[in-house]
Amino acid sequence: MNIDVIILSIATLIGLYMAANIGANDLANAMGTAVGSRALNLRQAVMISIIANVLGASLAGGYVTGTISKGIIDPVFLVDAPDKLMIGMFVALIVAGLCVHLATFFGLPVSTTHAIVGAVVGFGIISVGAGAISWHKITGIAASWVISPVAGALFSGGIYYFLEKKVMAAGDPYAEAVHYAPFLIFLVVLVLILSFIFKGLKNLHLEVGFFSTVLLTIPCAAIVALFGRKWIRWQIHLKCELGPNPQGFSPAECLFAQLQIITACYIAFAHGANDVANAVGPLAAIFSVVKTKSVALQVEVPFWMLFIGGIAVGGGLYVFGTRVLETIGKNITEITPIRGFCAQFGAATTILICSRLGLPVSTTHVLVGSVVGVGLMRGMGALDLRILKNIAFSWIITLPLTMFMAMIIYKLLILILL
Repeated sequence: MNIDVIILSIATLIGLYMAANIGANDLANAMGTAVGSRALNLRQAVMISIIANVLGASLAGGYVTGTISKGIIDPVFLVDAPDKLMIGMFVALIVAGLCVHLATFFGLPVSTTHAIVGAVVGFGIISVGAGAISWHKITGIAASWVISPVAGALFSGGIYYFLEKKVMAAGDPYAEAVHYAPFLIFLVVLVLILSFIFKGLKNLHLEVGFFSTVLLTIPCAAIVALFGRKWIRWQIHLKCELGPNPQGFSPAECLFAQLQIITACYIAFAHGANDVANAVGPLAAIFSVVKTKSVALQVEVPFWMLFIGGIAVGGGLYVFGTRVLETIGKNITEITPIRGFCAQFGAATTILICSRLGLPVSTTHVLVGSVVGVGLMRGMGALDLRILKNIAFSWIITLPLTMFMAMIIYKLLILILL
């Protein structure tokens, strides 16, 4: 058998393994609040995830990506050593996959992006030296450990405080929920459309100004809000009053469950558009090296790679994502539809605003912070501090652990193969 075929086959398997781990951890924490609040069951979450991930990866995924993931290493340093780049990408996928798999086994939500970055830094130090590493990006990652959860907690906690006081604590929560429904729908649609354009479709490099987009989005959100209250009332009547209501939701909770499902669909789409590249980006670099026997500054990501990667991510959630789902949806704090909605909507808003301000944020860390923020509004006793300590430790250890593992494995493979 041709050696290139063997290399590409092994690389594809490793890439799919990494994609499955992304689904089991990254996507699991994104869908955790929807499953924890019982707005979606596991089967529904998996189906939404697979469909939305495939659409996000296929329609809005990065068809052209940098040779070195996240621009951590200048590819110029590896132009004369394509074999080293190929082995390095192998190592990055293996190490990141193992690290994320280990975190998933213990039910710890970690950033798969940080795992990939750590692995790339590790092989980069050994292959081309520490001077070739963009250390300012590593500083940004460290800053995101604080900025992401704090920003998520502030936004989501504030939203939950307002809705709990104005809606759930009112004499007639359903009447108040219907009263505030147009305003809530307007905000949700506004944030999701803006996030869709600037975050979900960022790989398409649409040249659209922020303020002009806001001006175009506001009328769309207003129209949806105008008709949305009738649709919400019909859904509540259909599902909570006429139809079976196995979750035992009150009519007010039904409103937030519906909004949470909409938000979950967006998160899954954006995840496919942006995070599937963590698995297929290094894989595309390996394919490029094998095909051209050289190092390209930019490589094209084939459509089939994005498509299969999206399926593998959704499949990973189904096969071994249960533990992270339980951590986010049950173990940190008890999640109800209103709390789940506040956490998801607050996270989406946080990511949109911080991204536009140029602040380094991690989707995983923002979502965890959002859940914590909602829990804090109910008092410290509502949070499991032991789990939060374990999560914080896993965030801090991800980068140095993947760097160290990548350095060792890369050195061993270089000695064996070259």
